[in-house]
Amino acid sequence: MPHPVVQNTLPVIDMTGADLPSVAAEIRAACTGPGFFYLRGHGVAPQVIAQAAAAARHFFHQPPEVKQLTRANLVHRGWHAAGGAVMEGATKPDLKEFFSIGLDLAEDHPAVLAGEKLRGPNQWPAAVPELRPAMEAYFAAMARCGARLLEAVALSLDLPQNFFAPHYTLPLQRTQAIFYPPQPPDDHDGFGVAPHTDFGCITLLWQDDSGGLEVRERSTGEWIPAPPLPGTLVVNVGDLLGRWSNDRFASTPHRVVNRSGHERFSIATFYDPNFAAPIDPRALGATEPRYEATTCGAHILGRFAQAFSYRKGA
Repeated sequence: MPHPVVQNTLPVIDMTGADLPSVAAEIRAACTGPGFFYLRGHGVAPQVIAQAAAAARHFFHQPPEVKQLTRANLVHRGWHAAGGAVMEGATKPDLKEFFSIGLDLAEDHPAVLAGEKLRGPNQWPAAVPELRPAMEAYFAAMARCGARLLEAVALSLDLPQNFFAPHYTLPLQRTQAIFYPPQPPDDHDGFGVAPHTDFGCITLLWQDDSGGLEVRERSTGEWIPAPPLPGTLVVNVGDLLGRWSNDRFASTPHRVVNRSGHERFSIATFYDPNFAAPIDPRALGATEPRYEATTCGAHILGRFAQAFSYRKGA
């Protein structure tokens, strides 16, 4: 039997003018509790969000043959068609399509020449010229937000404020605009995104006013709505931070069900460290580590291989 959806409110954390130790205490409570929170005072200008959302809508409304010109490549950049993502444990593909960008590195960049996977230039559709400047501005704003937020996360884990910075000199950040078509009312087992946990370190999400994001409450298994709150981003812990922190901050299952009757849009940023960043719980003070040491790149590639059809056999 599916768990019911109950009404509840996730914590709201405001970084506007707040001192980091106070914010860190709130983050600790949120990340050891639901694993999700709303973030105010994030510093991303409303016009940056609005322009990225408008450009993404324009792109998703293009015919398939236009979008196909920027179909996803092996560095995970470009258009991912509907049906190409299946979350672990799901029986059906997600009812979504998305357009993904990352840190834009030329083919002769040292990281690309060194053979780091998921590195390279972004793809951009000629038919939607406004998409590039809008998404690049959004990507940069989210990088600044993520870096500032991780300073508070570090303090919340009893680490030096700048602990994460050396691991983010060339981050494996991914930002993706996501389009969800309306789900038929009689579709009871389809998901915009099936229940899953995020792969990376932290996720910063903007969502439109459609609703549909739900978070699984840890103690009861019930689904808590995470409706859009004006002026906020939704932030959650991913599996990589769970592993790094030895599950002091553990990732939380969540899902999207688009019951709105119309299209739903969101933009998710997975703010992850350098490809070769060592992910070792002992570095965060674990004396009895639950996980072997790995790297950010190895972890993300492993999850991608499970989830995305375009990577099968890659």
